[in-house]
Amino acid sequence: MPDRNHPDLGAVFDAHVRHEFEDRDVDATMRTMTADPYVYHVPTMTGGVGADGVRAFYAAHFIGKWPKDTAMTRVSRTVGADQVVDELVVTFTHDVVMDIFLPGIPPTGRRVVLPHVVVMKFQDGKVAHEHIYWDQASLLAQVGLLNPASLPVVGAEQAEGVVDRVSSLNALIDRAGRASFGR
Repeated sequence: MPDRNHPDLGAVFDAHVRHEFEDRDVDATMRTMTADPYVYHVPTMTGGVGADGVRAFYAAHFIGKWPKDTAMTRVSRTVGADQVVDELVVTFTHDVVMDIFLPGIPPTGRRVVLPHVVVMKFQDGKVAHEHIYWDQASLLAQVGLLNPASLPVVGAEQAEGVVDRVSSLNALIDRAGRASFGR
């Protein structure tokens, strides 16, 4: 049972995300974090280190910088003694500049359905760090910057296998037998 010495880390995780995406409140988000947090979006190496770095990153590039139709669907959650891992599917229309995903790329107007894994580490009941993972090749294919027909990558259908059992497993292997990726 959560108490002062053992807070409900899932609830802290949810409050942190609520402040980021619903409240769009940098200060409230920062209050869920330790004095020396860091945030790291692994595929694009974006984020911030330390309270000042995270605050600056959130204010300039993250909080309030998402398309209005952004939605997140939790697929699974694992809670440990000092860590919460969420598997999510994030959907949005790429109709705004998104520095965290596509630095320097103007809006394409394309719909994106992208699986994510968020690893949130806690210290004394506060967020110490976030590591956020997604498949950048799938994102690039979905916004039209990579041609999946010429590379062993997939687009939005990747999310299907996360939410439901996918019926097209091994499609890339089958396609590779008919194509010559990179040759």
